[in-house]
Amino acid sequence: MSTEADLGHSDLVDDAFLALSDMFAGRRVLLLEDDPSLSDHVAGRLIRAGFAAVDRVDTGEAALSAAQVAAYDVLVLDRLTAGLDGLETLKRLRSGGGPSCDAPVLMLTALGGERQKVEGLLNGADDYLAKPVGDEELLARIAAQLRKAARLSRPAGGDLLNGPLRLSPGARTLKLDLGESGARLIDLSPLEFAIVCELMTARGQPVTKTMLWDRCWVEWTFLPDNFVNIIDARISALRRRLKEQAPELGEDMHPLIVSARSQSLIFRDLDPAP
Repeated sequence: MSTEADLGHSDLVDDAFLALSDMFAGRRVLLLEDDPSLSDHVAGRLIRAGFAAVDRVDTGEAALSAAQVAAYDVLVLDRLTAGLDGLETLKRLRSGGGPSCDAPVLMLTALGGERQKVEGLLNGADDYLAKPVGDEELLARIAAQLRKAARLSRPAGGDLLNGPLRLSPGARTLKLDLGESGARLIDLSPLEFAIVCELMTARGQPVTKTMLWDRCWVEWTFLPDNFVNIIDARISALRRRLKEQAPELGEDMHPLIVSARSQSLIFRDLDPAP
């Protein structure tokens, strides 16, 4: 059953997806895809999303050559390519020492079985998507990898602040700043904390439900058919828990977790507008 949190807040959702264009601006993508129509579609969508350039190749050899001479911000690789396949391309890319050897790699392939996904991740992929995939899922996944790369390039940080909320990944705590009264610890289960951590780390940008499942439901070794229902039930309970424990934020700020288009979720930005 849909709620206002699932149907409303269109301005917030639109702003979140539009904000991705700022993250993508000036960045360059290498796309390995030998299906011309799919290559056209993906490249066009990335350019419209704000990327400065998408260099397209249709063989693993060409992808490897391009990545050895140019610095890409992210690489999107198919696995089923003639000659050097995408997995072998990835392995050689990681070991080759070129300017893109450490760039985030997203594998986008028709080979979506668990064994094949594990092969891709163990051989250097940062994320793995099975075709077909929606445009917004693809954009959200790429954005997540760019955020991760940015975090890794900075010294190890401390707490993450979002308005009066303080997230401490190391201590695994979420606290609400009450001013002179101190701070209140928000009581969360380990799974709920993992969800909040993923969403707050995205800093107001969309996180898809498949991404959330991959990162928070780690004890599952497969994606069940009803995974969206499982997530929705947990998010509904988490929204209630946050509202009960942080009523000081006000009715207009709840729910803190907002549903977005294309099965995505966003944690509200609570910092005051400049």
